Amino acid sequence: MTNLEAVHAAPEAGGSRRAWLGLAVLVLPVLLVSMDMSVLFLTLPTLTVDLDPSAAQQLWILDIYGFLIAGLLITMGNLGDRIGRRRILLAGAVVFGIASLLAAFAPSAAVLITARALMGLGGATLLPSSLALISTLFPDARQRATAIGVWTAFFAGGSAVGPIIGGVLLHHFWWGSVFLINVPVLLVLLVFGRLLLPEHRATELGPLDLPSVALSIGGILPVVYAVKHAAEFGIDAVALVSALVGGALLTVFVRRQRRISEPLLDLRLFGHGPFSVAIGSSLAGMMSLAGLSYLSSVYLQSVTGRDPLAAALLGIPMAVTVFVFSMTGSRVGQWLGGRAAFASALVAAAVGNLMLLGIGVDAGVGWYVAGSAIAGVGYGIVFTLVSEVAVSSVPPERAGSAVGISETSFELGNALGLALLGSLAAVIFRSGGDFAPTIGETIQFAKDDPALVHAARDSFVSGMHVATTVGATVLLVMAVVVLISLPRRTRAADREHPVTHA
Repeated sequence: MTNLEAVHAAPEAGGSRRAWLGLAVLVLPVLLVSMDMSVLFLTLPTLTVDLDPSAAQQLWILDIYGFLIAGLLITMGNLGDRIGRRRILLAGAVVFGIASLLAAFAPSAAVLITARALMGLGGATLLPSSLALISTLFPDARQRATAIGVWTAFFAGGSAVGPIIGGVLLHHFWWGSVFLINVPVLLVLLVFGRLLLPEHRATELGPLDLPSVALSIGGILPVVYAVKHAAEFGIDAVALVSALVGGALLTVFVRRQRRISEPLLDLRLFGHGPFSVAIGSSLAGMMSLAGLSYLSSVYLQSVTGRDPLAAALLGIPMAVTVFVFSMTGSRVGQWLGGRAAFASALVAAAVGNLMLLGIGVDAGVGWYVAGSAIAGVGYGIVFTLVSEVAVSSVPPERAGSAVGISETSFELGNALGLALLGSLAAVIFRSGGDFAPTIGETIQFAKDDPALVHAARDSFVSGMHVATTVGATVLLVMAVVVLISLPRRTRAADREHPVTHA
């Protein structure tokens, strides 16, 4: 291995039984990190009764996890390249486990927010290091494509299965159990990760540029916060100041990356058309998926009156299609070609979102089940192709930083989906009558007024229709960009290069 330091030899790992066992270990933290993005969707109503968080605290309980992951992924990907990907993976697992324990037994909303922030810190180390280690375990391109498909299936599937896990646990235990299940899984990772995973770090990279780290985190977080705040409260002084501060810091960050020899963010990657299109696709896909998952969880409980377990069971079809098509997405790309596969998958996800226009207060759950399942087909294929491009379009020594960019787009998409689409649905809901801030509170306070409860449910459905339609529109626009931007590929070329094209 040129310019690389490895404790375990990669050639021995590549394609061997040890490599596949290593992959089995790597998907454990991926499943947990992605699951914890959405597990609170069904848990929040129960959690709110015990901890009594304010409206703002409820949003931070949901958002702080994704925001910190988004702000730290690029940094942690680069740090793993330098100090060792296995080392930072195991360190992140320790932080994530301790934070999960703190969250499970949090006595107040403030403590839970702090625990979720620490989970975000740990999660930011787990995602890029786990995907980057795949390039070490599987030097063969075709085996690597299969391994990435498995990794992506667990990442995308974890986000889809989070509400289901939450519903099942809430049916039997208290809300803290959704965090407590992380601990035994992470203990397995800590034991077997040291035995099965190769250490891998790039020796020719210089020290991490700390000013770039500060600028990236200081820029991303205020911008994301500004978007969330503006979507909820409108464009006010807080939103403007946050956006200006974040924008200024990101501008300085970009200029610095162009000047220094060891940039934290390799901007040259965005000069590669397939990479840029893939990042845009992941952002659009995750944004619509987060909005769809969150709003449908509220719809199934607060509008149709189902308990968390029944609501969770209705989410199984989407979880299955996301998982299955994440596993087979690479083969779909080889068969159709990257351009056609990307565009078709984005259109499928958009069609699934548009099918939710068929849901209503008194009927239409079947439209949700069918639409979410079709959307899951598109999401699974898109996320697989994005992950393949992130790993294969860069030299092995830069895999961690490239993965950081890819996963940042996933996390930003998740945060923006909750902030923009969730807030858009809330605005439409509140404009429909004299309701409390949320449909749950309205139903609780208006138990003796069936007409008001029905009006609130109808208004929420209207907001959900608007939000999912906007999500579908974003997906369709991205599909057009794919068709315009990506070159045509012959099937023969696609079979010859199954990973390196988009």
